[in-house]
Amino acid sequence: MSQHWQDLLPVDRYRVAVNGLLSDYDRKTITFLYQPLIGTKCLALYMTLWAEVEENRLWSLTNTHHSLMNFMSCGLNDIYEARLKLEGIGLLKTYLKKEDGNRSFIYELQPPLSPAQYFLDGMLNVYLYRKIGKAQYSRLKKFFSDEKIVDPSFQPITKAFQEVFVSDHSGAVRAMHELEEEDTADQTYMGREEQAGIQITKSDFDFELLYAGIHDSLLSKKAFTKKVKEAIHNLAFIYGIDPIQMKNIVISAINQQDEIDIEELRIAARDWYQFQHNDLLPMLVDRKQPQKDYSSTDAPKSQEEELIYYLDHTSPRQVLKDVSGGAEPSKTDLQIIEEIMFSQKLLPGVINVLIQYVMLKTDMKLTKGYMEKIAGQWVRKNIRTVKEAMALAKKEHKQYMEWAQGKKNPQSKSTRKVIRTEKIPEWFGQNQDNEGTKKTEGNTSSKEANDQDLEQKKRELEERIKKL
Repeated sequence: MSQHWQDLLPVDRYRVAVNGLLSDYDRKTITFLYQPLIGTKCLALYMTLWAEVEENRLWSLTNTHHSLMNFMSCGLNDIYEARLKLEGIGLLKTYLKKEDGNRSFIYELQPPLSPAQYFLDGMLNVYLYRKIGKAQYSRLKKFFSDEKIVDPSFQPITKAFQEVFVSDHSGAVRAMHELEEEDTADQTYMGREEQAGIQITKSDFDFELLYAGIHDSLLSKKAFTKKVKEAIHNLAFIYGIDPIQMKNIVISAINQQDEIDIEELRIAARDWYQFQHNDLLPMLVDRKQPQKDYSSTDAPKSQEEELIYYLDHTSPRQVLKDVSGGAEPSKTDLQIIEEIMFSQKLLPGVINVLIQYVMLKTDMKLTKGYMEKIAGQWVRKNIRTVKEAMALAKKEHKQYMEWAQGKKNPQSKSTRKVIRTEKIPEWFGQNQDNEGTKKTEGNTSSKEANDQDLEQKKRELEERIKKL
């Protein structure tokens, strides 16, 4: 059962709240700065909820999710996904109350960051730059900025309060009780507080290891203030920096006051990442397979279920690393996976199945053209879960082998002679072993040696998959 049916039903009621008054300028900020990262469905949900709150008010009337589905002309699953993305990017807070078997939600819209906060955020602006490119990024910076009002040739002559007004003590009256505020514990003033930036929570970054690598004589622990540690958490998440690598980045950001300059820290982290990845910047992607697309929510019982659970709960980067026996994936392999994920829009769990299949079929290499061809078919068939990907790979195995061999038409059976059976992923099953895996005779001795080496590599990979 899909996750959204467990957490959300059309009959569930909701009410919209706004955390401070929103303006037309906020609308432009969300449209131009947030939409490239979250997509049109998230923008539509935010704007629809916003429209339910009357102008200059903070609360809407109560409504049902069925009405919201009709307003937006989309399914409940799309609304649920868009809600999660709005929550993750800091534009929405959700509250739930269960009473007598009924569920009620409060959707509190959060104001966006101001353009100044956004372009200095160190996280969202990095992802935006990577998404839209240098030219559009520069255009947006100009759109949300203008020349300074202050001109050095003009001198300030503004009068102060006390220069314009006086306090008339002679006319004072004893009316302090009129100034006493009524009980407003359940009320709030119209207005708006400055929105805080996104902060990575529950990070597993090891600060103790970082401290151990920096001697006290070089930098005191007092320099790691709350803001500095928050910045390190965020940078470690964005750029995938471990404590050992972070040590040199922190050292390069120490200023003359023996403090850590956060802006220099961000620049150093970005420069490190671009040096490691050929001047590229990271993209904003799902951390792993979305929960609603898990093949199963139950505890795994069989070996195949354990593998499915692993592929559901692991990022493609980690799968590549595990397949390589713990070695870091190459830049080329990561770029291939990134391009396929974004161009073909495949989910991470499906990508994981594709990685395992292709690695075992192409001499432990990720061949971009071959992967794109298979991925294209999976997109057309709307493959979204690990189980669906495995089933289709079994069904189309013969066709995929012909693609791998560069054949448009399979050879006739009379011209084929069996010399060996090629290894395939364990989840294929025994009935698939012989299909589409036959090779012609007459290989040279060097070819046979290469085949033996390939078989050894594949056996090692299978052992690692079993251990996982």
